[in-house]
Amino acid sequence: MTAQRALSVSRQFLAALVALGLAAGVVLRFAGHGAWSGPVWTAVTLPVLAVLVVQIVTSLRRGDVGLDIVAALSMSAALAFGESLAAAIVALMYSGGQFLEAYAERAARREMTALLSRVPRTALRHRDGRLEEVELDLIVPGDRLLIRQGDVVPVDGTVAVGVAILDQSALTGESLPVKLVAGEPVLSGSTNSGDAFDLLAARLAAESTYAGVVRLVEAAQHSRAPMARMADRFAMVFLAVTLALATAAWWLTGDPIRAVAVLVVATPCPLILAVPVALVSGLSRAAKLGILIKGGRAIEMLARVAVLVIDKTGTLTVGQARIVATRVFGGVDADEVLRLAASLDQASKHIIGQTIVAAAHAKGMSLAIPTDVVETAGEGVAGRVEGREVLVGGLRYVAGKIGGDGHPVFDHDRPPGALAAAVAADGKLIGVLVLADELRAGTEQLLASLRQLGIERIVLATGDRHDVAKFVGEGLGLDAVRSELTPDQKVLLVLSERKNGPVMMIGDGVNDAPALAAADIGMAMGARGTAASAEAADVVLLVDRLDRVLPAIGIARRSRRIARQSVVAGIGLSVIAMVAAAFGLIVPVEGALLQEVIDVAVIFNALRALRG
Repeated sequence: MTAQRALSVSRQFLAALVALGLAAGVVLRFAGHGAWSGPVWTAVTLPVLAVLVVQIVTSLRRGDVGLDIVAALSMSAALAFGESLAAAIVALMYSGGQFLEAYAERAARREMTALLSRVPRTALRHRDGRLEEVELDLIVPGDRLLIRQGDVVPVDGTVAVGVAILDQSALTGESLPVKLVAGEPVLSGSTNSGDAFDLLAARLAAESTYAGVVRLVEAAQHSRAPMARMADRFAMVFLAVTLALATAAWWLTGDPIRAVAVLVVATPCPLILAVPVALVSGLSRAAKLGILIKGGRAIEMLARVAVLVIDKTGTLTVGQARIVATRVFGGVDADEVLRLAASLDQASKHIIGQTIVAAAHAKGMSLAIPTDVVETAGEGVAGRVEGREVLVGGLRYVAGKIGGDGHPVFDHDRPPGALAAAVAADGKLIGVLVLADELRAGTEQLLASLRQLGIERIVLATGDRHDVAKFVGEGLGLDAVRSELTPDQKVLLVLSERKNGPVMMIGDGVNDAPALAAADIGMAMGARGTAASAEAADVVLLVDRLDRVLPAIGIARRSRRIARQSVVAGIGLSVIAMVAAAFGLIVPVEGALLQEVIDVAVIFNALRALRG
């Protein structure tokens, strides 16, 4: 059992214990055994008071002064002057509030098990003409490793021979795979999306890129200062007013029971209860819309966001290459170009080929069975489709096969970051398919709506090339575009933007995880994003829709506003009741019961956060 879970269970136990003890004392009194009621109420109050004293001492050592002091004083004074029923009522309200707060935090931050589970545990190493599976700690620079299709590269290195097709989107944010030839560097954390290849290890596993990303996430999470509870912001003033009234009542009248009544009615249960109830209600409301907000502190900070730092690939964009245009030559129909290309690419495992096949299936095309297929890794594929010689691949590959220099006019028109798949039939170029990662629909309107919500600054942060980032950002009204960023540079960007206000970072890749953890509020695209980003973030969008950012902020602000309303109303009513108690109009038990009425009122108000 984790420490957080153990704390939640202990708070639940205390609340149940006090409730049972309070009820048992009432039953004893009505059954004619009233002499036992006081000891029972005292017995169930003392454990709550002991836990509370320990918490207060721990907080004071950190320099924090909270409203828990008022609760401890009221219980202690009530017990000292024989008002055990009032003490038990206060104990129930306090322990119940603690349990509700624990419930809110229980959904807060999970351990980064998903991030760590993606890290390879072993690797296949060439040794004496055979392959052996070894632990990552045993790999040293110079070792030759076999990276199979689908494997995550375990250590930084270089391609030994041949060609490697790697998906580096989790590290760089680039959605399109990269082709690396012998001698070119390979980053750990990349996924082999092509055929198996040999890797020459260049670093130890602990010194490699992916291990560094994990350390960045951990360091960023531990360095972020926790946000104080909303109720504690009123602690000093409320505590001073309470002590002044209680002391004055006792000193002027000589009746200590009046001081007890003031302390009991001043117990800040509206503050202790209303805030977590409102925030938990907001969490529940958000969850119904596919928005997972990890705890009360997260929803408080989400309501205060002023700066947005947003990733490109998989966040602003769809995150997958799609056919965005088709150039045709020789009068061939665009659908025919796609059908022939997709028919041949059925025999290819290349991610671009599979994208082309998926596009044809989406249009309901009936594909022919290819024959005599020959694939050149990372270059293209050739074969026969319905008796025709068909080629699909890069412009240079196809031009080299049919003779010619390709089509430079098309190269000039190609959007930055787009890939071109040339298609030839019977020795002639018949078309070029343009594949790119498109902006999500409605992105421009979404960013404009965020401005209307009060987001003052929006910055694009991506690991892509500058020309790609600039092309994507055109027309979006961004305040800044930062490109070619490494994970640690994204963290520095987030930290530097704090001078403009609380920062929210939105991302989806492993490369975004450190920045998500370092931001005041991190939001991850959890539906298709990496587990690392979801674990590092404070908010996870469980549906693959960026427009969920708007209701997330709206719910957070409404929940925070309702919590504040409950706090102000609770304090106001408590102060009025404190004055009445100081004048002897309310005795301790009546004060405790009145405080319960105030509690019920503010809780019902806080529950409004459940509704739209």
